[in-house]
Formats: sequence, C-alpha cells, structure tokens
Amino acid sequence: MKLKGQVALITGAARGIGSSIAEGLAGCGADVVIADINHSDASETAKRLGLSGVKTMAVRLNVSDAGEVAKAFEDIIKEFGRLDILVNNAGITRDNLLLRMKEEDWDAVIGVNLKGVFLCSKEAVKVMSKQRFGRIVNIASVVAFMGNQGQANYSASKAGIVGLTKTIAKEYASRNITSNAVAPGFITTAMTDALPENVKEEMRKAIPLGRFGAPEDVANAVLFLVSPEAGYIT
Repeated sequence: MKLKGQVALITGAARGIGSSIAEGLAGCGADVVIADINHSDASETAKRLGLSGVKTMAVRLNVSDAGEVAKAFEDIIKEFGRLDILVNNAGITRDNLLLRMKEEDWDAVIGVNLKGVFLCSKEAVKVMSKQRFGRIVNIASVVAFMGNQGQANYSASKAGIVGLTKTIAKEYASRNITSNAVAPGFITTAMTDALPENVKEEMRKAIPLGRFGAPEDVANAVLFLVSPEAGYIT
C-alpha cells in the first residue's frame, strides 16, 4: 500500500492499458479517477476498482477539449482536495499512408494524443506545484523513435510526447514533480486485436522475446515510476 493517501488520475482508463494501470495504482492503495470519453465504461471500471477499498471517481473527458479538461480537474480537486499522480494514457489511431491521410485524421490524432497530454499536464502542474509534489507519466510508443508505415500522425504525436515529457521534467523538478514517459511496443489490446494476422506476425518477428506484451507489462512500468523508489528518475 505504498501509494495510500495519494490520488491518481488516469486518462483513457475505461479499458485496455489505462484500466490495467488504474487497477495497479488502486492495488497499491491510491484513490483513482477513471477518465474516459466513454463514461459508461469508465463508471463500470471505477465501480469495480472501488470494491478493493479505495475511493474512485469516473469522469467523462475529451482530453482534446480545454474546457472539459479544466472542469474535470476542478471536479477532482473538489472531491479529493489534491492530485498526486497523472497518467496521460488516452490515445487514438487514424492510420493511413501519408498521401492518403486526411487532414481531419491528422488533427484528431494530434488533438487527443499530444494536445491532450499538454492540456492535462498544464492543469496538473498547477495543483502539484502548490503541493510541492507530483508524478506525471505519459504513455508514448516505440514508434516515436522508429516511425511506422501508415502512422505519420500517430508517430508524430508520440514523438511530441517525448519532447514534452523532457521539457516538463526540466521545468518542474524544482517543485518535486517528476515527468517520465513509457514507450510500449506491441501490446495486446482491443485496438491491436483488429490488425490483420499477417501484420501481427511480422511485428512479432521483430520482437526479441518473440511475443506481444500485455497491458500489465505497461502498468508495472508506470507503477515503478510513480513509486518512492523512482523519486530520482525524471
């Protein structure tokens, strides 16, 4: 229960990687806020995690909307009085080759994946700076460093997250706020399940361990980065 007494907000947490991260944080004693654009699923996840004895809250949130983000943080502080951990996990894909990619698909992915991290982090550091404590973890991707065919928008958004994460780390270390990114490879989720088998097989061949990761693998990395043991990592 090393996170008992702390409050964590996880975006895109209704299912998949976000849900697994929220479950891990709750398992360590943190009260959790499940934020997702799908409020019914977020409510179900919050209800399930609340059975473990921690306090939970479900918030419908479009992270690309500045007004919604500000209101969500206002509601969270009203309910809990503090925010110790922010995990920026919300993300979408709108894949296509560069020449075929529509401008609205570019804007949608950058809006959720990158602008969303900016908006949520901006609100979080306001609270965390006053507390002189905070942990921000952003979910990037290996494609931030490798690129990926058909994912110009997604790769750019995740590369942007890396640069933003490093900048937050430098700006807020003096306030005892750490900022880190986790860049998962191929993780088995509903999003990746939709890929054709031949594509998944090619990806599997490129992985040294010869298997795909699970949401729990990402959650374990996040749990370490928000723990007292990682207090010097930013």
